[in-house]
Amino acid sequence: MLRKLLLWGLCLVSLELEAQTVISLDSITVSSTRIPLKISETGRNISVITSEQIRQMPYTSLDELLQYIPGVEVQSRNAFGAQGDITMRGSTFTQVLLLIDGMKLNDPLTSHFNSYIPVAPDEIERIEVLRGAAAAQYGADAVGGVIHIITKGFSESKEEHTQVSGDLNLGEHSLILARQGFSYRKNGLYLGGGFNFSQSDGEQIPERSLGEDANLEAFRNFFDIKTVAASFGYAFDNGWNIRARSAYDYRDYSARFFYTSSPLDKSVETTRHFWNQLRVDKQGEKSQSDFQVVYKYNTDEFVFSPDFPSTNEHTTQFLNFNINHLQKINENLEIQGGIQADYRQIRSNDRGDHEDWHYGLYTSAIIRPGTRWNINPSIRVDYDQNYDWELTPQLNVSYILPGAIFRASAGRSIRAADYTERYVSNNLQNLSPGRNLGNPDLSAERSWSEEIGLDVYLKPRWILKTTGFFRQSSELVDFIQTNEEDIPRNQNLQDSANYFFAQNVSDVRTRGVELESWSAFSLGQDSELQVTLGYTFIKTTNDEDVISVYISSHARHLLTINLILNHKSLELALNGVYKVRNRQFAEGIGADLARAYNLWNFRLGYRIHQNFGLNFQIHNIWNEDYQDILGAQMPGRWVLGGIRFQL
Repeated sequence: MLRKLLLWGLCLVSLELEAQTVISLDSITVSSTRIPLKISETGRNISVITSEQIRQMPYTSLDELLQYIPGVEVQSRNAFGAQGDITMRGSTFTQVLLLIDGMKLNDPLTSHFNSYIPVAPDEIERIEVLRGAAAAQYGADAVGGVIHIITKGFSESKEEHTQVSGDLNLGEHSLILARQGFSYRKNGLYLGGGFNFSQSDGEQIPERSLGEDANLEAFRNFFDIKTVAASFGYAFDNGWNIRARSAYDYRDYSARFFYTSSPLDKSVETTRHFWNQLRVDKQGEKSQSDFQVVYKYNTDEFVFSPDFPSTNEHTTQFLNFNINHLQKINENLEIQGGIQADYRQIRSNDRGDHEDWHYGLYTSAIIRPGTRWNINPSIRVDYDQNYDWELTPQLNVSYILPGAIFRASAGRSIRAADYTERYVSNNLQNLSPGRNLGNPDLSAERSWSEEIGLDVYLKPRWILKTTGFFRQSSELVDFIQTNEEDIPRNQNLQDSANYFFAQNVSDVRTRGVELESWSAFSLGQDSELQVTLGYTFIKTTNDEDVISVYISSHARHLLTINLILNHKSLELALNGVYKVRNRQFAEGIGADLARAYNLWNFRLGYRIHQNFGLNFQIHNIWNEDYQDILGAQMPGRWVLGGIRFQL
């Protein structure tokens, strides 16, 4: 423990170094607010992670990368991206919206699949993280925040280039980790793509005691993950652009205790995700119009145990259309509007066969009444066959002072129940007691969110941010133990048995504070140190002072740090996370989710040549014994290394 405290102390002391005054951290225009704006104009707490930063950080998957961004909590079930639930500002994992190039990724089958991002890391131009509600711009699920991944083929960059990059690493437990990406832009033509390959026999999870007479045998948390993608684009001389991207994501992994705490659980799961996206847009002098369509096709095979018939098979389709138009009236007023339509379908032996349509209409504006004020109102109306009509307004305001930005925001958001919450186990006969059971009559979750913040620019490359946030939520969905007699449509249930039945039951209040420091420091010629620190405090309460595990699973205290040091041919990176949350026990499988844990990762890179170098990484440096989800044991220390290239 002393070593960990010393590390945290050294990281804090590093902030006393002299900052380099070259470029402003607010120089990037973000698109997560629909209307492209500088961060200072948004009125929101937004962070941007660039491709250069991503390439230098010690990570093995995109969900692992996200957990080191201040304010983002990832509750992983295994390392290397097998599965992880993403939460922000005390939201449930179902209440964070993920976008790829402006289009919704969230899975209609289950939000556990939201972190299955069909993007190779070397394809990414940047990642934008918007904390807080954004339903007025994007519709349902944007409650706790938005994570927007922009690929190189869909970015606004016009710079001509040819680039090939990647790395190949080998590690313990027969690990193979390989990444590659390519990008070509010339004379209006863009070609790009990449792949990510991660495979291992897994770490040996030791047996757990179940009492004097029984033990839970040891097993390996294996994984086999593959993502491959290709993109195309062409910019015509008359302002028209066409862009297309296709991706395939495959995952086969041990899912033991991912979803249950049953000693009978020997789960394995195999998923396949197909992503196809097309965008056509017209750039004018004072306007921009675009049409986008995404077709997403998923299959999921889940085997609870090979000892008895327990296979669930699901096929999900998601078709999403967006039309948007941005009009610049003058220097002080820009207006954007758009319509959305999407179609969802599921075919499942467990959940049955279902389909839904959804429609949305929104408008947003940026008003600049002076040189200091920025006002961004938005309003959206949605119709869904699941929750009918919903109206979601939003107002963001920023006031720019010399060396500081004052910002405030308030808005309404909703979250629709997914197919698992609505239909899980509905199609199974003679359902055994204690199983989860879906409810087709669930209403949408509703929330009002407010925040107020201050960003202080100590130097052009050093910014301190503080944000206080509040959320009042109603109709939150949870699985409540309910007797068969009190459950409608109970033809497949056993007489007088109890089940965990999905219901709109919880009204809660969430409040918290975010503290952040983003900086870059010069250490002399050819040397730079980037330091990011983040602390988030969250408290969730209700009138009865009884919050379910599902809704209160977020960390109460979340501390993150990233250090990236570049010195000539040497690259050093260190990231850490410290969590304090509610302790949980599962006696049936001998599982203990500790109240707190520390996790540190390290990377060392050395460039042998301008285009080639060596890579060495240690994950979980101190071999921490921890779980993010009760029962799903996370791996201990894992060492890997290999080569890296960029041409």
